[in-house]
Amino acid sequence: MFKIIIYTLVGIAMAAMLPAQNVAPDTTKVYEIKEVVVSAYRYREVVPAQRLSGKRLEALSSFSVADAVRYFSGVQIKDYGGIGGLKTVDIRSMGSHHLGVFYDGIEIGNAQNGTVDLGKFSLDFIEEVSVYNGHKSEIFQSAKDFGSAGAIYLRTRRPRFKGAKKTNVVTYFRTGSFNLVNPSVLWEQKVSENVSSSLNAEYVYSSGKYRYRYTRYNANGSIASDTTAIRQNGDIHSLRIEGGFNGYVEQGCWNVKGYFYDSEKGLPGAIVDNVWKNAQRQWDRNMFVQGNFQKYLYDNYDFLLNAKYSNDYMRYHNPDTTLMYIDNRFWQHEIYISTANKYSILHNWDVNLSVDYIWNALDANLSNFASPTRNSVLAALATAFEWRRLKAQASVLGTFVYDNVNIGKANDKSEYTPAVFLSYQPFVRMRLIVPLRIRAFYKNNFRMPTFNDLYYTDVGNSNLLPELAKQYNVGAQYEIRQDDNIVNYLNFSADAYYNEINNKIVAVPKGGSGGGSLYRWMMMNLGYVEIRGVDVSAKIGTRVGAKNLSPMQINVSLNYTFQKAQDFTDAKSKWYGGQIAYVPQHSGSAIVNTVWKTWDVNYSFIYVGERYHNSANIAVNREQPWYTHDLTVGKTQHIPLMTGGKLKIAAEVNNLFNQAYEVIHCYPMPGRNFKIVLKLEI
Repeated sequence: MFKIIIYTLVGIAMAAMLPAQNVAPDTTKVYEIKEVVVSAYRYREVVPAQRLSGKRLEALSSFSVADAVRYFSGVQIKDYGGIGGLKTVDIRSMGSHHLGVFYDGIEIGNAQNGTVDLGKFSLDFIEEVSVYNGHKSEIFQSAKDFGSAGAIYLRTRRPRFKGAKKTNVVTYFRTGSFNLVNPSVLWEQKVSENVSSSLNAEYVYSSGKYRYRYTRYNANGSIASDTTAIRQNGDIHSLRIEGGFNGYVEQGCWNVKGYFYDSEKGLPGAIVDNVWKNAQRQWDRNMFVQGNFQKYLYDNYDFLLNAKYSNDYMRYHNPDTTLMYIDNRFWQHEIYISTANKYSILHNWDVNLSVDYIWNALDANLSNFASPTRNSVLAALATAFEWRRLKAQASVLGTFVYDNVNIGKANDKSEYTPAVFLSYQPFVRMRLIVPLRIRAFYKNNFRMPTFNDLYYTDVGNSNLLPELAKQYNVGAQYEIRQDDNIVNYLNFSADAYYNEINNKIVAVPKGGSGGGSLYRWMMMNLGYVEIRGVDVSAKIGTRVGAKNLSPMQINVSLNYTFQKAQDFTDAKSKWYGGQIAYVPQHSGSAIVNTVWKTWDVNYSFIYVGERYHNSANIAVNREQPWYTHDLTVGKTQHIPLMTGGKLKIAAEVNNLFNQAYEVIHCYPMPGRNFKIVLKLEI
């Protein structure tokens, strides 16, 4: 029945596109046409993602993926400043280690410290950024997809060719404040009717120097110090190259991708003890090869295979002998294999079994280093069911971790974590379903301590307990699409949630004179944390002017988050119930995008309320609220005599009102800065 409906709709659409003819057709001839195969997958998304894609994503004043995800509700960014500064993401105060980052469907792993620096990923050729709470509400996926309290999915551009065109070339060039030089190029080639290739290269250089205002307050609120300085040792040189092949087979598809990233950057450090310049430097080299194969084998069976090998190198150098001379090097390897098997019991009932195997190894030039290796097996059994206006999904994930070390005690763990997702459309009016959907989910999470948590020579603790977390969520969404109306899109959603974490592991940059380093952490079990929050978002798309007279399209997106994330570890502590570090109670964002003919204007605003850099919520630990206004104006011009050729010029102003602020204590952020962007498509 489903296929018959699809075939009918496709036939109607093809007929509608045929030109009208007054001459009767010649029925004496026999016309032969190529076979057309139409396939579709019943996608049951119970809890929709927050998404930025296409032109809206491109229009943001965002340099990296980390800049873009700031606009999602419930998301906090830890940004240490500048283009090359470390940028990690936290969703609903669960911690960055509970967040999975998936690149074209396969998770980016880091067994060493468990964090992914989203500043390494450019937005130039990302088609869509999606954020999920709980996990992606889709059962046909790897077991890793079920293992996160939240997930970010990055989908890169898939080659598309218009007409007889076989080659696409897209180039970017950015320049602006901080001596920025940022060229990139993408080459897409149609190899055959079913195979295409792409190659993308990007270079980034920035001196990282920017003026900032440094103000510190006494406990009574009076100013202790107020000065202006230039941020030093924040330079970066980086090269990113990635490429791959995409292909289709009968009832299936595949892709293979290779990725290489190499960078050298300065670590400007924290501004403490009147130390305004640091000499620490870091080198990173990340490589991976990954691929997946998906095929619809029978009428009711789908198969998915994912595989990946990654090789990461990091060097940290501190030449300052007055602190401690350090020249540490780390080598990390990962092998990942996953299969997913989905079987349709009925047209509205599916089951899936996914099994993943992961091998991790870490070596270093540290004395008495444990050189750990880890074998992990993840198995997920999931089911999805639809009945009338009810959608339901349930899953259970088994995680089995086995460590081996050369020195010390290994830490093996296993855990089963269930999850249930529900969605229901409650009202029917005039035989039409009202576009209101109520949703809820419950999920258990298990977070194994990382290699640094357990085995790092200076601070590792092999007795560290894993985190056990529970998530509860209830929400609603109202969405309408009316392309022919002035208001052509309206979406309103609200979610209330409660999370609790036992044995929460807190990662804090190891301080000390000179600011320490950005990759070394002091690890501790905070104990018990409760998180209560509300996420609210609204999106509206409207058209100004007649549809046939180049109307102006205006899209508005608003997000607000309230969070109360409290430390309830020690009832005898005077700080019992304090808000945990760097979590604001109030935060929000706004985006207004306007498109008219060849012009587009994008305004964005971010607000983060007061927070504390310690669970001791006292005045001396208070961090000031901050906000930024960003503005982008762009114009696209078609190039004559060049089929499909377009040139876009855009000017960006970030932190328009030059606010002095810090995301992380003692790490000042840039003031007002500018950027010019050129984009050429041929």
